[in-house]
Amino acid sequence: MGLGTWYEANVMPKLIGCACGTGQVLKRRSMVVPLAKGDVFELGCGCGINQQFYDTKAVKSYAGIDPHEGMLETAREAAAAKGWDSNMPALDLRQGVGEDIPFASESFDTVVCTFTLCSVQEPERVLSEMKRILRPGGTALFLEHGRAPDANVAKWQDRIEPVWKRLAGGCNLTRPIAAAFEGAGFDVDLLGKGYMPKTPKFAMWNEWGAALKR
Repeated sequence: MGLGTWYEANVMPKLIGCACGTGQVLKRRSMVVPLAKGDVFELGCGCGINQQFYDTKAVKSYAGIDPHEGMLETAREAAAAKGWDSNMPALDLRQGVGEDIPFASESFDTVVCTFTLCSVQEPERVLSEMKRILRPGGTALFLEHGRAPDANVAKWQDRIEPVWKRLAGGCNLTRPIAAAFEGAGFDVDLLGKGYMPKTPKFAMWNEWGAALKR
């Protein structure tokens, strides 16, 4: 096993788990994830961080994918701790990628996507897949980080991104967020935006909201 492969398998998941589970990040997750209802699909469900925020009375079934098997195993453990492995009518966590979501069209009422679009290979294709699996009138709930609106911060994002991507599992700093959902044909209700407190600005311009499938 090469150093790069070892890093991706053993170090990177722990770093991502720590970064995505800080107090401020959890606070913003708690404003988005509880809005999920019906048959729910989570893109990038690895580590199971969001499971603590789901309203079990509103969620009928829960499915999710993650490309990293180690992180996916942690998500399964979180599901077991929540009781979803035995009490949920349908629980389905699989290894997979957003560019080819392994579920049928119009299968879900809600798609949850938090801090995931930054690291996918083809964001436009992923958004198309999210829209495909949603039922008419379904909602994609999102909380993502991306390109800052301030020119000076955006300049530093451009400079740092090449190195950042290598260290953070392919994470991009400069992708648009709400505008990307709008470009994919969703009607976006932007619930909030701003820099994450106590976090370097280049890394944490956030936008969160609900994107309705037309």
